[in-house]
Amino acid sequence: MASQSGAAAGAAPGSRRTHFVIGTRESQLAMVQAEFVLNRLRNMHPQYTFAIYGMTTKGDKIQDTALSKIGSKSLFTKELEVALAEGTVDLVVHSLKDLQTVLPEGMCLGAITEREDPRDALVLSLKSQSEGLKQLSDLKEGSIVGSSSVRRIAQLKRRFPHLVFQDVRGNLNTRLSKLDAPEGPYAAILLAYAGLHRLGWDDRISQVLGPETILHAVGQGALGIECRGDDAETLELLQPLDHWETRLRCTAERAFMRFLEGGCSVPLGVSTKYAGGGELLMTGSVSSLDGTVEIREEDKCIIEGRTREEDLKAAEALGERLGAALVAKGAREILEEIKAKRVVLVD
Repeated sequence: MASQSGAAAGAAPGSRRTHFVIGTRESQLAMVQAEFVLNRLRNMHPQYTFAIYGMTTKGDKIQDTALSKIGSKSLFTKELEVALAEGTVDLVVHSLKDLQTVLPEGMCLGAITEREDPRDALVLSLKSQSEGLKQLSDLKEGSIVGSSSVRRIAQLKRRFPHLVFQDVRGNLNTRLSKLDAPEGPYAAILLAYAGLHRLGWDDRISQVLGPETILHAVGQGALGIECRGDDAETLELLQPLDHWETRLRCTAERAFMRFLEGGCSVPLGVSTKYAGGGELLMTGSVSSLDGTVEIREEDKCIIEGRTREEDLKAAEALGERLGAALVAKGAREILEEIKAKRVVLVD
Protein backbone atom coordinates (compact mmCIF):
# COMPACT_ATOMS: atom_id res chain seq x y z
CA MET A 1 0.00 0.00 0.00
CA ALA A 2 2.23 2.80 -1.23
CA SER A 3 1.50 6.49 -1.25
CA GLN A 4 3.18 9.70 -2.30
CA SER A 5 5.54 11.21 0.25
CA GLY A 6 4.40 13.21 3.21
CA ALA A 7 6.43 16.21 2.03
CA ALA A 8 4.88 16.11 -1.43
CA ALA A 9 1.39 15.63 -0.06
CA GLY A 10 1.68 18.40 2.50
CA ALA A 11 0.78 22.04 2.23
CA ALA A 12 3.10 24.92 1.35
CA PRO A 13 6.02 25.85 3.65
CA GLY A 14 4.84 27.54 6.82
CA SER A 15 1.45 25.84 6.82
CA ARG A 16 0.45 22.60 8.56
CA ARG A 17 0.44 19.28 6.75
CA THR A 18 -2.83 17.40 6.48
CA HIS A 19 -1.50 14.07 5.17
CA PHE A 20 0.95 11.70 6.90
CA VAL A 21 2.59 8.56 5.52
CA ILE A 22 3.39 5.60 7.80
CA GLY A 23 6.32 3.36 6.85
CA THR A 24 6.43 -0.33 7.75
CA ARG A 25 7.73 -3.72 6.69
CA GLU A 26 5.42 -5.67 4.38
CA SER A 27 4.98 -8.77 6.54
CA GLN A 28 1.46 -9.56 7.72
CA LEU A 29 2.31 -8.77 11.35
CA ALA A 30 4.06 -5.49 10.49
CA MET A 31 1.07 -4.40 8.41
CA VAL A 32 -1.34 -5.24 11.23
CA GLN A 33 0.79 -3.17 13.60
CA ALA A 34 0.93 -0.24 11.18
CA GLU A 35 -2.84 -0.39 10.68
CA PHE A 36 -3.29 -0.34 14.45
CA VAL A 37 -1.28 2.89 14.62
CA LEU A 38 -3.08 4.33 11.58
CA ASN A 39 -6.49 3.69 13.14
CA ARG A 40 -5.42 5.22 16.46
CA LEU A 41 -4.12 8.32 14.68
CA ARG A 42 -7.20 8.57 12.48
CA ASN A 43 -9.49 8.43 15.52
CA MET A 44 -7.47 11.04 17.41
CA HIS A 45 -6.94 13.33 14.42
CA PRO A 46 -9.96 13.07 12.08
CA GLN A 47 -8.91 16.30 10.37
CA TYR A 48 -5.89 14.54 8.82
CA THR A 49 -5.48 11.69 6.33
CA PHE A 50 -3.04 8.79 6.69
CA ALA A 51 -1.58 6.14 4.40
CA ILE A 52 0.70 3.13 4.80
CA TYR A 53 3.88 2.61 2.76
CA GLY A 54 5.15 -0.97 2.90
CA MET A 55 8.77 -1.95 2.26
CA THR A 56 10.95 -5.07 2.25
CA THR A 57 14.04 -4.93 4.47
CA LYS A 58 17.33 -6.84 4.36
CA GLY A 59 16.18 -9.05 7.21
CA ASP A 60 13.06 -9.98 5.22
CA LYS A 61 15.12 -10.90 2.14
CA ILE A 62 17.64 -13.16 3.87
CA GLN A 63 15.64 -16.19 4.95
CA ASP A 64 18.24 -18.98 4.75
CA THR A 65 20.70 -17.68 7.36
CA ALA A 66 20.39 -17.50 11.14
CA LEU A 67 19.93 -13.96 12.43
CA SER A 68 22.89 -14.43 14.77
CA LYS A 69 25.20 -14.91 11.77
CA ILE A 70 24.06 -11.97 9.67
CA GLY A 71 25.78 -9.47 11.92
CA SER A 72 23.71 -6.33 11.36
CA LYS A 73 22.01 -4.27 14.07
CA SER A 74 19.50 -2.75 11.63
CA LEU A 75 18.31 -5.81 9.73
CA PHE A 76 14.65 -4.86 9.82
CA THR A 77 14.96 -1.08 9.97
CA LYS A 78 17.62 0.35 7.63
CA GLU A 79 15.54 0.69 4.47
CA LEU A 80 12.67 2.20 6.46
CA GLU A 81 14.99 4.75 8.07
CA VAL A 82 16.37 5.75 4.67
CA ALA A 83 12.81 6.39 3.50
CA LEU A 84 12.22 8.43 6.65
CA ALA A 85 15.37 10.51 6.13
CA GLU A 86 14.44 11.17 2.50
CA GLY A 87 10.91 12.28 3.41
CA THR A 88 9.20 9.39 1.61
CA VAL A 89 7.45 8.61 4.91
CA ASP A 90 6.72 10.76 7.96
CA LEU A 91 6.91 8.05 10.62
CA VAL A 92 7.88 4.39 10.84
CA VAL A 93 6.22 1.71 12.98
CA HIS A 94 8.68 -0.86 14.34
CA SER A 95 8.44 -3.81 16.66
CA LEU A 96 10.57 -2.10 19.30
CA LYS A 97 12.67 -5.22 19.84
CA ASP A 98 13.94 -4.83 16.24
CA LEU A 99 14.97 -1.19 16.64
CA GLN A 100 18.63 -0.52 17.43
CA THR A 101 19.29 1.34 20.69
CA VAL A 102 21.29 4.10 18.97
CA LEU A 103 19.17 5.72 16.26
CA PRO A 104 20.61 7.34 13.13
CA GLU A 105 21.47 11.02 13.44
CA GLY A 106 18.38 13.20 13.20
CA MET A 107 15.93 10.44 14.16
CA CYS A 108 14.03 10.01 17.42
CA LEU A 109 11.57 7.65 19.07
CA GLY A 110 8.43 9.77 18.85
CA ALA A 111 6.19 7.32 20.73
CA ILE A 112 6.20 3.91 22.37
CA THR A 113 2.74 2.37 22.44
CA GLU A 114 1.25 0.55 25.39
CA ARG A 115 2.91 -2.81 25.67
CA GLU A 116 1.28 -6.14 24.99
CA ASP A 117 2.36 -9.07 27.17
CA PRO A 118 6.12 -9.22 26.45
CA ARG A 119 6.61 -12.87 27.32
CA ASP A 120 7.58 -15.66 24.94
CA ALA A 121 5.14 -18.37 23.90
CA LEU A 122 5.43 -22.03 23.04
CA VAL A 123 3.53 -23.19 19.96
CA LEU A 124 3.25 -26.98 19.67
CA SER A 125 2.92 -28.75 16.36
CA LEU A 126 -0.43 -30.29 15.50
CA LYS A 127 1.19 -33.70 15.94
CA SER A 128 2.47 -32.78 19.43
CA GLN A 129 -0.97 -31.52 20.38
CA SER A 130 -2.59 -34.75 19.14
CA GLU A 131 -0.27 -36.63 21.50
CA GLY A 132 -1.64 -34.65 24.43
CA LEU A 133 1.47 -32.53 25.02
CA LYS A 134 0.89 -29.13 26.59
CA GLN A 135 4.20 -27.54 27.60
CA LEU A 136 7.96 -27.62 27.10
CA SER A 137 8.53 -30.05 29.95
CA ASP A 138 6.22 -32.54 28.24
CA LEU A 139 8.44 -32.85 25.15
CA LYS A 140 10.38 -36.08 24.85
CA GLU A 141 14.16 -36.23 24.87
CA GLY A 142 15.57 -35.23 21.49
CA SER A 143 12.45 -33.30 20.42
CA ILE A 144 13.31 -30.44 18.06
CA VAL A 145 12.21 -26.94 19.05
CA GLY A 146 12.55 -24.17 16.45
CA SER A 147 13.58 -20.58 17.15
CA SER A 148 15.45 -17.79 15.35
CA SER A 149 16.49 -16.21 18.67
CA VAL A 150 19.85 -16.98 20.31
CA ARG A 151 18.38 -15.49 23.51
CA ARG A 152 15.59 -18.05 23.64
CA ILE A 153 17.83 -20.94 22.69
CA ALA A 154 20.60 -20.06 25.16
CA GLN A 155 18.25 -19.67 28.11
CA LEU A 156 16.16 -22.73 27.37
CA LYS A 157 19.11 -25.02 26.63
CA ARG A 158 20.10 -24.47 30.23
CA ARG A 159 16.68 -25.38 31.61
CA PHE A 160 15.73 -28.11 29.13
CA PRO A 161 18.99 -29.87 28.17
CA HIS A 162 17.08 -32.89 26.85
CA LEU A 163 15.65 -30.84 23.94
CA VAL A 164 17.29 -29.99 20.60
CA PHE A 165 17.02 -26.38 19.43
CA GLN A 166 17.25 -25.54 15.72
CA ASP A 167 17.03 -22.27 13.81
CA VAL A 168 13.79 -21.53 11.98
CA ARG A 169 13.36 -18.37 9.87
CA GLY A 170 10.51 -16.67 8.03
CA ASN A 171 7.46 -14.62 8.95
CA LEU A 172 4.97 -16.05 11.41
CA ASN A 173 2.89 -17.73 8.69
CA THR A 174 6.00 -19.40 7.24
CA ARG A 175 7.23 -20.62 10.61
CA LEU A 176 3.83 -22.04 11.52
CA SER A 177 3.68 -23.83 8.14
CA LYS A 178 7.11 -25.36 8.80
CA LEU A 179 5.92 -26.42 12.25
CA ASP A 180 2.77 -28.11 10.96
CA ALA A 181 4.34 -29.79 7.90
CA PRO A 182 3.51 -33.53 8.27
CA GLU A 183 7.12 -34.56 7.66
CA GLY A 184 8.61 -31.49 9.34
CA PRO A 185 11.20 -31.89 12.12
CA TYR A 186 9.74 -29.50 14.69
CA ALA A 187 7.79 -30.60 17.75
CA ALA A 188 7.32 -26.95 18.72
CA ILE A 189 8.52 -23.44 17.99
CA LEU A 190 9.06 -20.40 20.17
CA LEU A 191 7.52 -17.02 19.29
CA ALA A 192 6.62 -13.75 20.97
CA TYR A 193 3.18 -13.86 22.55
CA ALA A 194 2.47 -10.30 21.35
CA GLY A 195 2.80 -11.13 17.65
CA LEU A 196 0.53 -14.14 17.87
CA HIS A 197 -2.02 -12.14 19.85
CA ARG A 198 -2.02 -9.21 17.42
CA LEU A 199 -2.73 -11.60 14.55
CA GLY A 200 -5.56 -13.23 16.50
CA TRP A 201 -3.78 -16.57 16.76
CA ASP A 202 -4.11 -17.03 20.52
CA ASP A 203 -5.53 -20.51 19.96
CA ARG A 204 -2.08 -21.67 18.77
CA ILE A 205 -0.42 -20.71 22.07
CA SER A 206 0.22 -23.81 24.17
CA GLN A 207 2.21 -22.20 26.97
CA VAL A 208 3.24 -18.66 27.94
CA LEU A 209 6.74 -18.72 29.43
CA GLY A 210 7.25 -16.54 32.49
CA PRO A 211 10.48 -14.90 33.69
CA GLU A 212 11.25 -17.83 35.97
CA THR A 213 11.76 -19.85 32.76
CA ILE A 214 12.98 -17.28 30.24
CA LEU A 215 13.56 -13.51 30.24
CA HIS A 216 12.10 -11.76 27.21
CA ALA A 217 13.82 -9.57 24.61
CA VAL A 218 14.47 -5.88 25.15
CA GLY A 219 11.40 -3.92 24.03
CA GLN A 220 9.39 -7.05 23.20
CA GLY A 221 5.64 -6.47 23.02
CA ALA A 222 5.89 -2.70 22.41
CA LEU A 223 5.71 -0.73 19.17
CA GLY A 224 8.27 2.01 18.63
CA ILE A 225 7.29 4.86 16.31
CA GLU A 226 10.32 6.57 14.80
CA CYS A 227 10.26 10.00 13.18
CA ARG A 228 12.60 12.84 12.26
CA GLY A 229 13.72 14.76 15.33
CA ASP A 230 13.07 18.14 13.73
CA ASP A 231 9.55 17.22 12.55
CA ALA A 232 7.55 19.09 15.18
CA GLU A 233 4.20 18.35 13.53
CA THR A 234 4.70 14.57 13.56
CA LEU A 235 6.06 14.64 17.11
CA GLU A 236 2.96 16.53 18.23
CA LEU A 237 0.77 14.06 16.33
CA LEU A 238 2.37 11.08 18.09
CA GLN A 239 2.44 12.41 21.63
CA PRO A 240 -0.96 10.94 22.67
CA LEU A 241 0.21 7.47 21.57
CA ASP A 242 3.17 7.49 23.97
CA HIS A 243 2.45 5.23 26.96
CA TRP A 244 4.38 6.43 30.00
CA GLU A 245 4.81 3.15 31.89
CA THR A 246 5.92 1.37 28.71
CA ARG A 247 8.29 4.23 27.87
CA LEU A 248 9.92 3.96 31.32
CA ARG A 249 10.29 0.19 31.20
CA CYS A 250 11.63 0.13 27.65
CA THR A 251 14.00 3.03 28.34
CA ALA A 252 15.59 0.99 31.13
CA GLU A 253 15.73 -2.12 28.94
CA ARG A 254 17.27 -0.31 25.97
CA ALA A 255 19.85 1.37 28.24
CA PHE A 256 20.77 -2.10 29.54
CA MET A 257 21.27 -3.39 25.99
CA ARG A 258 23.15 -0.28 24.90
CA PHE A 259 25.53 -0.58 27.87
CA LEU A 260 26.29 -4.20 26.93
CA GLU A 261 26.37 -3.40 23.19
CA GLY A 262 23.85 -6.13 22.51
CA GLY A 263 21.53 -6.90 19.62
CA CYS A 264 19.49 -9.71 18.09
CA SER A 265 22.65 -11.86 17.86
CA VAL A 266 23.42 -11.62 21.60
CA PRO A 267 21.55 -13.61 24.29
CA LEU A 268 20.41 -10.79 26.56
CA GLY A 269 17.18 -11.24 28.51
CA VAL A 270 15.16 -8.75 30.55
CA SER A 271 12.02 -8.42 32.63
CA THR A 272 10.71 -5.13 34.02
CA LYS A 273 7.81 -4.15 36.24
CA TYR A 274 6.55 -0.73 37.25
CA ALA A 275 5.16 -1.28 40.72
CA GLY A 276 3.14 0.89 43.05
CA GLY A 277 4.88 3.83 44.67
CA GLY A 278 6.84 4.58 41.53
CA GLU A 279 9.20 1.61 41.91
CA LEU A 280 10.73 0.33 38.67
CA LEU A 281 12.02 -3.24 39.03
CA MET A 282 14.33 -4.86 36.49
CA THR A 283 15.92 -8.26 35.98
CA GLY A 284 18.57 -8.83 33.33
CA SER A 285 20.63 -11.76 32.12
CA VAL A 286 23.47 -12.71 29.80
CA SER A 287 23.88 -16.33 28.72
CA SER A 288 26.54 -18.30 26.89
CA LEU A 289 25.34 -19.67 23.54
CA ASP A 290 25.46 -23.26 24.75
CA GLY A 291 23.41 -22.41 27.85
CA THR A 292 26.03 -23.66 30.28
CA VAL A 293 26.51 -20.23 31.85
CA GLU A 294 23.89 -17.65 32.78
CA ILE A 295 24.49 -14.48 34.75
CA ARG A 296 21.30 -12.97 36.13
CA GLU A 297 20.88 -9.93 38.36
CA GLU A 298 18.07 -7.71 39.68
CA ASP A 299 17.94 -4.01 40.57
CA LYS A 300 15.36 -1.27 41.09
CA CYS A 301 14.93 2.48 41.28
CA ILE A 302 12.26 4.93 42.41
CA ILE A 303 10.65 7.07 39.74
CA GLU A 304 10.09 10.37 41.53
CA GLY A 305 7.47 11.79 39.18
CA ARG A 306 9.29 15.10 38.78
CA THR A 307 10.11 16.07 35.21
CA ARG A 308 9.83 13.65 32.29
CA GLU A 309 13.54 14.05 31.55
CA GLU A 310 14.59 13.28 35.14
CA ASP A 311 12.40 10.19 35.33
CA LEU A 312 13.72 8.85 32.02
CA LYS A 313 17.28 9.49 33.18
CA ALA A 314 16.53 7.45 36.32
CA ALA A 315 15.24 4.59 34.13
CA GLU A 316 18.35 4.80 31.93
CA ALA A 317 20.60 4.78 34.99
CA LEU A 318 18.84 1.63 36.23
CA GLY A 319 19.52 -0.20 32.96
CA GLU A 320 23.16 0.90 32.91
CA ARG A 321 23.65 -0.04 36.55
CA LEU A 322 22.22 -3.50 35.95
CA GLY A 323 24.47 -3.91 32.92
CA ALA A 324 27.48 -2.95 35.02
CA ALA A 325 26.49 -5.50 37.67
CA LEU A 326 26.48 -8.24 35.04
CA VAL A 327 29.85 -7.09 33.69
CA ALA A 328 31.27 -7.32 37.21
CA LYS A 329 30.19 -10.98 37.25
CA GLY A 330 31.77 -11.85 33.89
CA ALA A 331 29.20 -10.85 31.28
CA ARG A 332 31.72 -8.98 29.13
CA GLU A 333 33.83 -12.11 28.68
CA ILE A 334 30.77 -14.09 27.57
CA LEU A 335 29.80 -11.41 25.04
CA GLU A 336 33.32 -11.04 23.66
CA GLU A 337 33.56 -14.79 23.15
CA ILE A 338 30.23 -14.76 21.27
CA LYS A 339 31.37 -11.88 19.03
CA ALA A 340 34.66 -13.65 18.27
CA LYS A 341 32.81 -16.79 17.09
CA ARG A 342 30.17 -15.06 15.01
CA VAL A 343 30.44 -15.20 11.22
CA VAL A 344 29.43 -11.88 9.67
CA LEU A 345 27.84 -12.39 6.28
CA VAL A 346 26.46 -8.92 5.59
CA ASP A 347 27.22 -5.49 7.01
